[in-house]
Amino acid sequence: MLEKEEIFSKVLRAGRRTYFFDVRATKAGDYYLTITESKKFTNDDGSFHYKKHKIYLYKEDFSEFRSILGEMTDYIIDEKGEEVISERHQRDFKKEEHNSETPEESSNSTPESFTDVNFEDI
Repeated sequence: MLEKEEIFSKVLRAGRRTYFFDVRATKAGDYYLTITESKKFTNDDGSFHYKKHKIYLYKEDFSEFRSILGEMTDYIIDEKGEEVISERHQRDFKKEEHNSETPEESSNSTPESFTDVNFEDI
């Protein structure tokens, strides 16, 4: 599927992840939003590749999407606070010492395994 030209864009860089927020136009000239998560992975040989996941959000869904997103983020902050508590986000975290899973086990227990859906096929 060919992407439409961006009308307005913002980028959020967050460690190995980058989020792209792009306003695009439909064939009829209306606007919609795409949110793309791009995550960088390093291969054993030092080369790297990116995995991308995309969400298309249309105007008719904005209000409910915004409401649920606000409710979910408020719940997380209310329950766990704003401090990041994952050991992977601690400054002194060493992957080798804390990760006893094999790569296969690790990939099955991470959210990425859920996001194998290609939203562009919808």
